[in-house]
Amino acid sequence: MSQQKSEYVADADIDATLDELPTDEAIEEAVENLEANGFDVVVADSAEEALETLQSLIPAGASVMNGHSTTLEEIGFVDHLTEGDHEWESLPDEIWGIDDDAKRQTARRESQTADYFLGGINAISQTGELVAADRSGSRIGAYPFAASNVVIVSGVNKIVPTLDDALDRLESVAYPLENERAKEAYGVDSAIAKQLIFRQELEDGRTTVVLIRDQLGY
Repeated sequence: MSQQKSEYVADADIDATLDELPTDEAIEEAVENLEANGFDVVVADSAEEALETLQSLIPAGASVMNGHSTTLEEIGFVDHLTEGDHEWESLPDEIWGIDDDAKRQTARRESQTADYFLGGINAISQTGELVAADRSGSRIGAYPFAASNVVIVSGVNKIVPTLDDALDRLESVAYPLENERAKEAYGVDSAIAKQLIFRQELEDGRTTVVLIRDQLGY
């Protein structure tokens, strides 16, 4: 089910001060500190440019998996992965084609080791840390180690000054919005059950952060 932030933002009580577009100086500081922490960073001026960047990053023949990400939906990547003209192995298509629940769950776990795993993030500190959480862990499980390559896509609205602000953003912006989405999509409340603070990438070239100069996702 494709959902847009605009469909449920009115029902969520969020701290809008932690969902604003940052200054150019704040973006530059975040980029410098992310790179110092071992992340590759690409700054895209638009959703279209971000999609083109993702297409250029992933080589033909690679197995590709994505965790749920409103941002990936908003820039058109999810549709491109399932329906577009590419030479990748689309693991979501394989997984959701499995009828047996247990086998599908096994395949979801195995997909964490994809050649390229793409997803969003809930907050980025100007000091260079990434913060994310899941109810199940099906997205953030790939980020620290499992996937060979990780590509994290984010609107610059997720950049906040400090790690404490990033944790606040997770609680007061990302969670209320995700909770509304989960209730609509699955009929259950969400939860910050499994949380990741991604402070450093120690493997050169493994994790790329694509920042988009727009207000996207949550």
